[in-house]
Amino acid sequence: MTKQNVLASDTKSRVNLAIDVAMPEPSVFTTATAGGYISISRPKKFLKNLEICGEGRTTAWVDSMRACSPTRIRTTPSLADHDQSYWIDHHPSALDMFEQIIDASKGKQIVIFLDYDGTLSPIVDDPDRAFMSDAMRKTVRKLATCFPTAIVSGRCRDKVYSFVRLTELYYAGSHGMDIIGPAKGFKYKEGGGCVVQFQAASKFLPMIDEVYKQLVEKTNATPGAQVEHNKFCVSVHFRRVEEKKWNELAKQVRSVLKEYPKLRLSQGRKVLEIRPTIKWDKGKALEFLLESLGFANCTNVFPVYIGDDRTDEDAFKILREKGQGFGILVSKFPKETSASYSLQEPDEVMDFLKRLVQWKRPSHRALL
Repeated sequence: MTKQNVLASDTKSRVNLAIDVAMPEPSVFTTATAGGYISISRPKKFLKNLEICGEGRTTAWVDSMRACSPTRIRTTPSLADHDQSYWIDHHPSALDMFEQIIDASKGKQIVIFLDYDGTLSPIVDDPDRAFMSDAMRKTVRKLATCFPTAIVSGRCRDKVYSFVRLTELYYAGSHGMDIIGPAKGFKYKEGGGCVVQFQAASKFLPMIDEVYKQLVEKTNATPGAQVEHNKFCVSVHFRRVEEKKWNELAKQVRSVLKEYPKLRLSQGRKVLEIRPTIKWDKGKALEFLLESLGFANCTNVFPVYIGDDRTDEDAFKILREKGQGFGILVSKFPKETSASYSLQEPDEVMDFLKRLVQWKRPSHRALL
């Protein structure tokens, strides 16, 4: 679904818009010796951050989350069978279109980008138990022997790694603000086992810590509410909260955030996410990784990005604008998206990745 950080003025919900435009901080590189990994976080260009003001702000977020829930989608009249067929016509299954995707990639280097939650693992009530299956891990390991492969998640990079546990991958945590990967694949390596670090959002870390503690305290009385510290951002999960209490929880979040104009609020699948006001997202992370791999402004690269959340739309849009590779949305239901293809669930993602490995390395067929 297209990232909805812009809401039109609505007299019924009393939503107003204020536009803040900020310059990114100057670039500063630091280097440190470490065991063959690169860690980078950096913003680019300008920020266009739209803040939603007024009482309608909370209602807008909660109504949007309700509309995105599977039970709501099933009963939405506008998504009748004929509409779903129309959506599938425009976002066909990546499994059904596998041969066409491979034909389009011929003569180019495929690079794989994967979201984690809802893509490599199922969406679960407890975010701390979003484990990927052994079969999925085995598939992703084989995939990484065939193509450069990155995990791009809103989660803290260390948390994602604890779930995946594969050293041969690139990891972009905190919506791409914290990137690490095998040093041999990066152009920014400065000799030997040197590590290049760049964390433009590091100045926000004390503020993020402070907000996290306040949100934990503020939401403590709401049964099921869970606040997750993702280093450069904070997530407030609604998944285990009774729907009738969503408005109350959203108001609690807003009451904390109103004191921090340098942080912005965005919405995911039954989650509100608090991030620094720098223009850096999963799309920027994709561009940075491609550049780091030596594919900046190249026509011989074929990025494939697979994700299920509105935050993945930033990456889908980049690929569509560049006319390179494809985005694949993971969803059982029609959503507005910039992705070209679709898959219904993590099991289909695994099947698609297996087919990629089998196409690249026919000898792996019996091992998958």
